[in-house]
Amino acid sequence: MLSRGGLALFPLIAVLLPFYAHSQVLLGGPGVADLRMMNSDLAVLEAQEVRKDLPCTVTPAKPVLGFDLRFHSGYDVNVPLRELAGGENKLTILFRVIPPDHKSDPVYFVQHVRVPSIEEDAHGDAVLGGGFDLGEGSYHVDWLMRDRSERVCSFYWDSEATLSPKDKQITLEMAPGSIRRSQDEQFVEDPPVQRTATTGPPLNIKVLVNFAPQNYDSFALRPMDTIALVSILRRISREPKFGRFSVVAFNIQEQRVLYRQASAERIDFPALGKALQSMKLGTVDTKRLAQKHGDTEFLTELIKQEMRADDHPDALVFAGPKVMLDASVPQETLTPIATDVDYPVFYMNYNLNPQQMPWKDSISRAVKVFRGTEYTISRPRDLWLSFSEMVARVVKSGHSHPLLPSSANELK
Repeated sequence: MLSRGGLALFPLIAVLLPFYAHSQVLLGGPGVADLRMMNSDLAVLEAQEVRKDLPCTVTPAKPVLGFDLRFHSGYDVNVPLRELAGGENKLTILFRVIPPDHKSDPVYFVQHVRVPSIEEDAHGDAVLGGGFDLGEGSYHVDWLMRDRSERVCSFYWDSEATLSPKDKQITLEMAPGSIRRSQDEQFVEDPPVQRTATTGPPLNIKVLVNFAPQNYDSFALRPMDTIALVSILRRISREPKFGRFSVVAFNIQEQRVLYRQASAERIDFPALGKALQSMKLGTVDTKRLAQKHGDTEFLTELIKQEMRADDHPDALVFAGPKVMLDASVPQETLTPIATDVDYPVFYMNYNLNPQQMPWKDSISRAVKVFRGTEYTISRPRDLWLSFSEMVARVVKSGHSHPLLPSSANELK
């Protein structure tokens, strides 16, 4: 975690050119004794004058609230390839984000990008991008880029991160006026959580996550899909009222369990991320081709196995995008198991376009057998509201209390 006055770093992404980002270097910031910054760079930032000695076009990105309940902001910058033609070059991008009410305490970002040799008659643009995370508030950004010839491109803009009136009740992950580097790696380990003291054993939550793309037939799991699913897991992991966690990550297209973690005091995100690297969407095992409804059989057996397990959780949560299979999980197979399930069951359905796909999917129909509750997660607000309600219901249930009426979609 980076506090005000420290330097935040974010790797830049190069498109159309095989640019190479050098290792990140900590420069420091206000309150740091050794702030290594060129006087010429500082003068450019202070001047507040747009310069294009090195021609480029900077497009700021409006702060957007993500499923991780952080505002994500940044920029894109286009540089004509002809301006970088010749031998190898190096671009240095330096910018600072000034928080509200702390104008003398900015946070600095820096990155060095190595540019390979480029033909003199090259056409098109090189596209770079950077980003950072914000708490609520109004910010000012001073930005510059220079090459080895000390040509400079500079730009300045104001940025406001604010919740809409409907979202004001949401508790964000970052305090107002705070600035942090964007999270490059989705599966970093969570910091320790101070759990709420209880008179009995800690609440044990089991989560079954279908790591799959929004489009069931897609051959790739997009980063935005993974971010949403990981955000759901992190919300569960960070809940102080929950003390033990079991995780089963699976993919119905591949018909296999990707990762399994038995009841533990924390979710092992690094191990989960490593396991997901084994996914090969679009590659079909010839043995599966011979199975008429192999995906349905896989889902059925997975549900039966996890519902019959001896861990007896305080709640079981399904999470993932809709799964539209040719054949539904046979309810008569699950009904005998449902009579022994005395804990609440939930389905957090990640669905970016609920209007285009309003009908129930295979997991939804299976959860219905267990009198479960389904939540549609299309926006960050949906995740916050549904999770808040789910926690209240789990705590209230306590294995012995009947389920409460829900404002969500109760499966009847």
